[in-house]
Amino acid sequence: MFVGIDVHKNTHTAVGVSPFGEKLFEVTVGNYKNDFEMLIEKVTKNQGVFSPYFGLEDCHGYGERLSAYLYEGGHEICAVPSVMVDRAREKATHPEKSDSLDAFGVAKVMMQNIDSLPAYRISEDSKKAKQIKELSLDREYLIEEKTRLKNHLHNLLHRIWNTEYQEKYKDPFTLKALRYWSKAKQACDPFLLRSMKRKVKRLIDIHYEVLDLEKEMETLLDQNYTVHTASGCGVTIAGMIVGEIGDIARFHSPGALAKYAGCSPREYSSGKTHRHRKTRSGNRRLNCAFHRMALSQISRSGNEKAKTYFKKKISEGKSKSQALVSLRRHMVNIIWCMMKHKTAYRNA
Repeated sequence: MFVGIDVHKNTHTAVGVSPFGEKLFEVTVGNYKNDFEMLIEKVTKNQGVFSPYFGLEDCHGYGERLSAYLYEGGHEICAVPSVMVDRAREKATHPEKSDSLDAFGVAKVMMQNIDSLPAYRISEDSKKAKQIKELSLDREYLIEEKTRLKNHLHNLLHRIWNTEYQEKYKDPFTLKALRYWSKAKQACDPFLLRSMKRKVKRLIDIHYEVLDLEKEMETLLDQNYTVHTASGCGVTIAGMIVGEIGDIARFHSPGALAKYAGCSPREYSSGKTHRHRKTRSGNRRLNCAFHRMALSQISRSGNEKAKTYFKKKISEGKSKSQALVSLRRHMVNIIWCMMKHKTAYRNA
C-alpha cells in the first residue's frame, strides 16, 4: 500500500492507495505524536495484506517530526519532489488542487517511480549537513538584505552630499566609510541624515553577523568535512555544497550526484546525430555552487591543472561554455570522492 502525505505546518493529509490504484482511506492529522499514532492505526486498519510505503511531499521541512516518527517506527519512507506531483496534475483532464488531491498525487507518483525516489534516512552526516545548510541560507538572506540597503544608501548619500561623497571614499561601504557616515553631522535635511544613519547602523550589524555565521560554518566544516580544502572552494561554497548534498550515502556514484545537481548533460540524439545539451533541471542551488567553484578554478589565481583541462576541452572543439560544463562535471567527481572517503583535496 502506498500512503501519500501532503505536509503542512499544522496538519498533514494522508491518502492510502492500493497497488491497483484504489483509494483505501483519507485522513487529516495534526503535527503531534498522538496524531501520528492515529495515522498508524488508520494505516494498519486498512493495509490488509499490503505493506505500507510512506511518501512525503515536504517542501519547507514541516514534515520533519512525522518523518522522524515513521523512521524510528521502522517504516519505509521516501521523499517525493513536488515537481513530479505538479507534472502529473498538469496532465490530468481536469487539473484541480487540494490537500486530498495532492496526497493522492503523491501516492500515484510513488506507484510509478518507487524505485527511483530517494529513501528517507536519519544519520549524523545528514544532521550536521542540515545545520550547515541553515547557516548558509541565513548568510544568503543577510547578503540579500545588505544589497538592498546598499542601493538605498547610495541614493541617500547622493541626495545629502551630491557626488562629493564619492571623493571621500573609493568604496563607500567599507567599515571605515560606514563608521564615518554614522558620525556625520552636517546635512541639508535632518530627516535624510537620520534615515541614512539607520541604514548605516544595520549594514555594520550585518557585516558582523555574516562574519559570525561564516566562523560557525567553518568550525562545523573543520570538524566533519574536507570539502573546503578543495581548490576554488571556500567556506561559503563548501557550505552550499555540503548543505544541499546532505548524507553522501544517498548517491551511489558521482553520476548520481551530477544528475541531482543538474551537472550531467542530457543526451539528445537521433539517427546518426549524437549530441548532448545542458539541462535546467536538478538542484539549482547545488548547481550554482559547482558553477562558482569551476569559475574559481580557471580564474587568474585558480588551479593550473583545471586551466589545462579547460583549454584541452576548447582545443577539442568545445565552446567556452561547454568546456566550463565539462569542468563543472569534473568537480562533481572530486567532491563526491572527498565526501565519500573523507579525504582532503590533493592537487596532483
